[in-house]
Amino acid sequence: MHTSNQTAILLPQAYQHCLAIAQQHYENFPTASKLLRSDLRPAVAAIYAFARHADDLADEGDADAETRLKQIDAWEILLERSEADEQINHPVFLALGDSIRTHQLPIEALYNLLTAFRMDVSLHVYASLDELMFYCKHSANPVGRLVLALHKVNDPQALFHSDQICTALQLINFWQDLSIDLPNGRCYLPETWLQEAGLSSQQLLQENMDGGEAVLSALQQAISTTRDMLQQGSALLPMLPFRLRLQIAATLRAGHLMLGKIAHLERPLVERVAVSKGEWRKLAVPILMDALFPSRLARQSST
Repeated sequence: MHTSNQTAILLPQAYQHCLAIAQQHYENFPTASKLLRSDLRPAVAAIYAFARHADDLADEGDADAETRLKQIDAWEILLERSEADEQINHPVFLALGDSIRTHQLPIEALYNLLTAFRMDVSLHVYASLDELMFYCKHSANPVGRLVLALHKVNDPQALFHSDQICTALQLINFWQDLSIDLPNGRCYLPETWLQEAGLSSQQLLQENMDGGEAVLSALQQAISTTRDMLQQGSALLPMLPFRLRLQIAATLRAGHLMLGKIAHLERPLVERVAVSKGEWRKLAVPILMDALFPSRLARQSST
């Protein structure tokens, strides 16, 4: 009885701990969205706190690769324990375990995130689009699947279209951040695309380049591939409850806008674009129309 009462006291504190972490980094996860149902916010914060720490293990600090991988392994052991142990003595995993059981979350998605973080430690250049897609399958797609699970959306077609959107968003982030990632030793443009343009990842990583026709050619291929994924993913909208549909409609519109802005960069290796507040305001009506009439947008994506 004493242990049960102790768990009841600790669980709210555990969720509050996760919410505090999420609020510090809200720009990277939908915990701050006013469209997110308030009853789901604690579970989303628990997921975020789990992923945030694992991401930091992979990228932050001065530890060597072997140490980072061991730390991620230790984080995975806590995840394994949280599935069965309702009284695990860790705030993130106490909250996460409760969320998994309460919302029937697909735990495979959480393990997939750890696979992606391990790849962040050891893989900094991608040979092909398939290799990059494998990374996105583990880094981006799990987030969409977890959000759908929280909203009780489990249709296989919905999962498929969610994967397309999440992969596209991950790719947009890569194309947006070339000027940041390349100086840090990471090249996400697939080697096959660069070779077709007469380049290599090693050139981009080692030379002080600012663009040129070859880079623009590879980037246009990247933008076209990503735009197709984003467009096809819009078929997800009719399958969603309205509040989530509105949020995803906004995400889709912003994604297309970002691709257009990236496509017009003259020096994509040294310039970075973002969506301004004014541009968001202009998107308000189109976003609302997409949310109100999602089948129309879905039909357009299939033509």
